[in-house]
Amino acid sequence: MNVLLLEDDPTLSTEVKSFLLSKKIECDTVFDGELFFRQIKKHEYNIFLLDINVPKINGLDVCKQIRESNKYTPIIMLTAYGDIQDKADAFGFGADDYLVKPFHFEELFLRITSLLRRSLTPQESDNIIVIDDLEINTSEMKAKRKGELIDLTPKEYQFLLLLAKAKGRTLSKQTIAEQIWDIHIDTNLNTIEVYINFLRKKIDRNHEVKLIHTRPGFGYYLKKEEL
Repeated sequence: MNVLLLEDDPTLSTEVKSFLLSKKIECDTVFDGELFFRQIKKHEYNIFLLDINVPKINGLDVCKQIRESNKYTPIIMLTAYGDIQDKADAFGFGADDYLVKPFHFEELFLRITSLLRRSLTPQESDNIIVIDDLEINTSEMKAKRKGELIDLTPKEYQFLLLLAKAKGRTLSKQTIAEQIWDIHIDTNLNTIEVYINFLRKKIDRNHEVKLIHTRPGFGYYLKKEEL
């Protein structure tokens, strides 16, 4: 579990990081909005914690820019601003939760774990999954890219849906094998690579922006990479 904290108060930043580490949650810290966007190009995170009043790009603008390309990673605002309008602005920009300083670290931990549970649990009421210009209709079991229907076999569709529901997280070959084939990876090492190649040809081959990616030594993930 990896958290990125945007906070310009060095004391609070250090305390939050130490607390999360004690809960076995990895936490990286940055003190301004520009550093935040540099950091998310280097690493993937499960959740973002954003102070509002930070240098260069404030937390609200950071939140807004995240949501332009990433609809799923949970965002908690950590701020001294407690007015209802401030909260409305944060939620309007796509924040998932809002904690007013000073706050109890245990409450922060509860908010984080609650949001992560929700983000990792497929929402059965969501019939359409959208990742950039890829659209997956889970009711009709069909996928389109830029409005064009993609001809998928049932197994290819299952594979694509599994990657999509991971919301940008890397899935290991072991996880994919057990979820789709109910086998251990050592019984059929090449099967997953073959299906990844099938999907890349159908999903990415005729498009400049590639959505299916390999994380060497770890597995595969589906997302639009930031330039």
